[in-house]
Amino acid sequence: MYEELSKILNYIQALDWIWNKDLLIKKVRENFDLIQDRKVFYSDYYWIRFSYSWNGWFSNTILSLSNLKKYDNKPFIVCLTTKEKNILYIANSTFLKKISHSSKELRCDNIKWSFNWSDILRNYAWYENKPQNFKFLFEIHKEIGFEENLLRLVEATNNISPSWKKFEITENAIIFDAPKRAKRFTESNNFQILKDELDDKVQKYKNEILIAAFIENVNIRWRIIEYLIAWEDDKLKNELVLSLHNKSIIPKVETHNWLWDYEKEFDLFYTKTDIKTKIMILNSNPKAYNIDKFLEFMENNKSVFLFYFIWVEPNKIWNQSLVSVFQKDLLKWTIIQDHWAWRSSRWVAQFNWEIIKQLILNENNDIDNELCNDFLSKLINR
Repeated sequence: MYEELSKILNYIQALDWIWNKDLLIKKVRENFDLIQDRKVFYSDYYWIRFSYSWNGWFSNTILSLSNLKKYDNKPFIVCLTTKEKNILYIANSTFLKKISHSSKELRCDNIKWSFNWSDILRNYAWYENKPQNFKFLFEIHKEIGFEENLLRLVEATNNISPSWKKFEITENAIIFDAPKRAKRFTESNNFQILKDELDDKVQKYKNEILIAAFIENVNIRWRIIEYLIAWEDDKLKNELVLSLHNKSIIPKVETHNWLWDYEKEFDLFYTKTDIKTKIMILNSNPKAYNIDKFLEFMENNKSVFLFYFIWVEPNKIWNQSLVSVFQKDLLKWTIIQDHWAWRSSRWVAQFNWEIIKQLILNENNDIDNELCNDFLSKLINR
């Protein structure tokens, strides 16, 4: 996908001298096998919409939200042709601030109206919205998807209160003690007990995990792996095992939307662990956690929150690592999505996949208290 996307982006950038949208479209279509769907052109790898502005100022509509829903599974690129250069942005739903101001009746069950050029974010996390970063940005978007973005866009557009609420913090001291508590846990025998327990479950279902890991639908993929490792319903597990090996219809797997997948209580610690499968041939940037749910759990004076990362390659589970949420490298590269932090929610954090890869290769639980305190303050004050 990204190699083909890079080719057309480089070609368009080499045609900055054109200044003419129709001529640009003609030349692009002569060199790339694009199909037209109204005002959008597409291939197997991307969607692209061309617009024109003489002076670089453009206030017209780009696309309807209902159409974007149809296009949101591949990179959706907007190209604005100006007299100076061709400006390119990625405009999937994750990278929209809101829908146009006229969309007062926008609801999750009433997807109408459109977004404008000005509604596209120019920066996301630490990255500019520019062609060099489109691969990284789309990998972030894939883990969020249209439906979750829709909730945010409805609130941002209409200034309404959604069903979720920002967690009201009452025990700051307990929250700020969490990194020290995490360090005590990772240095205790309890840490190895938990790690061995999770490793044993992976070993038991390793063949099924390898099959499930390469299911194209990411939601089905992680639900199955989560269920095999963390849940106790042997009847459904047996059905899953048979369907995976027989390549038959997979039974419906209902999972929760909690902070964790696996919990275990010790005398001094109450642990919750989120299971993350890393497909090493895919550069995905998985969601980390819901910030409000995370802070709520951190108010428990025994709470320890961890991630169990599983590295999967074709035909092989390479390694597993158990890592504290406060591990210093993981913390440094946790992406806090500022434009998702509306008045009613702190929303979600997300990981950079390169850090996960490093931690799977070199598991460690180094924790920097000063870094943790700064990070927690940032979350609390959102």
